[in-house]
Amino acid sequence: MSEEASQRQRIRVSALSIGAGTFILGMKYYAFHISHSAALNSDAIESVVNVVAAVFALGAVIFAGKPADRDHPYGHGKIEHFSAAFEGGMISLAAVLIWYEAIKALIEKPALEHLGKGLAINFGAGLLNGALGLYLIHQGKKQRSTALEADGHHVMSDFWTTCGLGAALVLVTFTGLTWLDPAIAMAVGSLLAWTGYKLVRSSSAALLDTEDPQLLSQLVEVINRVRPQEVLAIHEMRTLRSGRYVHVDIHVVLPEFFHIARSHDLAEAFGQRVIQEAGLEGELHTHVDPCQRALCAQCPIADCPIRREAQRKSAPISLDTAVAAGPI
Repeated sequence: MSEEASQRQRIRVSALSIGAGTFILGMKYYAFHISHSAALNSDAIESVVNVVAAVFALGAVIFAGKPADRDHPYGHGKIEHFSAAFEGGMISLAAVLIWYEAIKALIEKPALEHLGKGLAINFGAGLLNGALGLYLIHQGKKQRSTALEADGHHVMSDFWTTCGLGAALVLVTFTGLTWLDPAIAMAVGSLLAWTGYKLVRSSSAALLDTEDPQLLSQLVEVINRVRPQEVLAIHEMRTLRSGRYVHVDIHVVLPEFFHIARSHDLAEAFGQRVIQEAGLEGELHTHVDPCQRALCAQCPIADCPIRREAQRKSAPISLDTAVAAGPI
């Protein structure tokens, strides 16, 4: 799929999320309206957040699709991390509102009505949410969109919340303990606060360019699989994520008797193949270092004119050596 087609798909998925989220929100508020349940009200409040977050995610997806320019040489992808952080903040705000409504219900003790019908409607909305969440997560991974994937995880948390609420409110129906209703809402609020915190934390790490150990391990595995024998070692590997784009910087150690043109062509081809084999959307920048005759014992170049000692061993590149700083 071309990048243009992929961007159109991301926008379609975001728009679908807004439409479906709005419909689900209507169902949940109707369930609360007929039952006066604080727990169902908490579920409806979370769906408000879903819709607002989906709108923000759509804007982020559109902005992230803009190509790199002079002011944004690494592209506009980081806006997707802003979107995920915003969604985490909105989830935390929803938790505060839910706690407020639950405390209010504990004090005022509103009578519960038509709880069975409200539960049935809310459960139907929850099933739709589950299907939507799985779809968003799948498309987020497929299209490498942090915003869509974060939106999907949030919607899935809403689905599990709905399931928990349904089970708990059935207990309220059979026991008649109405105080359990706002207590359940408080539990939902606490769970949402934790979900919001995790989203903000992970998004902040991406915005601060915190290194991704999983990505580094993936790159090292690919490098060991595809590197030509002329690549004697690598070091100072660094990665930077900008939404779905990945930027990699790496120092490549080549035989020092290679001419500049040969070293350049070899390093460029090596970097392009690593990105391709890793299945990443992005770029790999290489900096060529001469071997300084320090790697003769592991160098497989048979016709090397400056070798100091014979080759004795050839070990794969490790993660520690790949990210190590300084000269070889």
